[in-house]
Amino acid sequence: MQFLRSFYIHNTFFRYLAVLSACFIISYWLPVLYPIAWVLTLLLVGLFLFDTYLMYSMKGIAGRRKLPQKLSNSDLNPILIEFTSNYPFKAYVSLIDELPAQFQKRDFEYKTDLIKGEKKLFEYTVRPVDRGEYVFGNLNIFASSPLKIVRRRYVFQKDQMVPVYPSIIQMQQYDFLAISNKLTLFGLKKIRRIGHTQEFEQIKEYVQGDDIRTVNWKATAKQHQLMVNQFQDEKAQPIYSIIDTGRVMKMPFNELKLLDYAINSTLAFSNVALKRNDKTGLVSFSKNIETHVPAVQKLAHLNTILEKLYNITTEFTDSDFGLLYAHIKRKINHRSLLLLYTNFEHISSLKRQLPFLLAIAKKHVLVVIFFENSELEELISADAENLQTIYHKTIAEKFSLEKKLMQRELQQYGIQTILTKPEQLTINTINKYLEIKARGLL
Repeated sequence: MQFLRSFYIHNTFFRYLAVLSACFIISYWLPVLYPIAWVLTLLLVGLFLFDTYLMYSMKGIAGRRKLPQKLSNSDLNPILIEFTSNYPFKAYVSLIDELPAQFQKRDFEYKTDLIKGEKKLFEYTVRPVDRGEYVFGNLNIFASSPLKIVRRRYVFQKDQMVPVYPSIIQMQQYDFLAISNKLTLFGLKKIRRIGHTQEFEQIKEYVQGDDIRTVNWKATAKQHQLMVNQFQDEKAQPIYSIIDTGRVMKMPFNELKLLDYAINSTLAFSNVALKRNDKTGLVSFSKNIETHVPAVQKLAHLNTILEKLYNITTEFTDSDFGLLYAHIKRKINHRSLLLLYTNFEHISSLKRQLPFLLAIAKKHVLVVIFFENSELEELISADAENLQTIYHKTIAEKFSLEKKLMQRELQQYGIQTILTKPEQLTINTINKYLEIKARGLL
């Protein structure tokens, strides 16, 4: 049975059969061709047996698939396949990797040829858009000799499971920028301090724009030029990412749900905040408080946040902001920066939750993060070619205007807001964090 499972006929063999069939048919009118057709048939049978012997006389192909320990959601993840040939002749190889069902890709094939002892590497990328367990099936390698009559199937590494976590690649990207202080390379603002905290850093020469209230008169007298005290951001401040897991976060953009955009942003932002010596925590809620991770200032704490984010899911229910307010009042006792990832499609939905948001903002620095509908923006920018398109553009502009009105209304009540496109969420969130720290609002 093992032999039969690995035994395949090459497509070229059927072409040979087609030629023989044509010879036998033509021999009906040209009898001289009939014995030649039989000779060719016997030759093909001999070559078939000889090719079978060549392919099965040794274990000629070795291969393996190298998977990372974790895949990164919404990113291109490299998968490496390494294979080599021990056949004494040039082997023609067709590689078919059985990808997880989530990718819905059924036409994967890579063809190449190998000489004896040659090792080849083949790399391809996959982009998952859902967290969870992904199972890679068989790594199938079909090998054939230069005769191309028989194909032998080799199977390696059956059913390899790899979990898909929130965007680790994105987190590492911003991690490097935070360490090297090059966050501005990605458009992250460097904001001049308006006030100052009480955490002294150094004395430096006065430059235009420095707060004159920080002039150090003793140092000025010694140096015979204006010297100012420089203060640094207060550290170890508690920061919580609060993720709404209700039905409003189920909406997909570019195949990725709003919830996953929020989760990826939370992971990258938490890493940056920890590297800047702040405490980070996590809360997720819908009808119930599903996750609560207290704010801690330890780099190892990031693994706890990562595992919690991995298990967060959406529900088709409306979220209870009253429950969230009660939970924050009971569990978060110190003044904190709260980043609330949610979405409001209508201004009426905002007004229903506004009393709870105002109550939260009385004690904490609340940042409400919600999303622009990028598909509506594309509709608005498109040319109107008929009356129906005009109606659609008008409705789209109304929804877009409502988003801006919601942002303005929150700001009128002193609540910080971020209205962002989903793909720019992480950058805009870190921007707001740096702005709040620079202005000393926390």
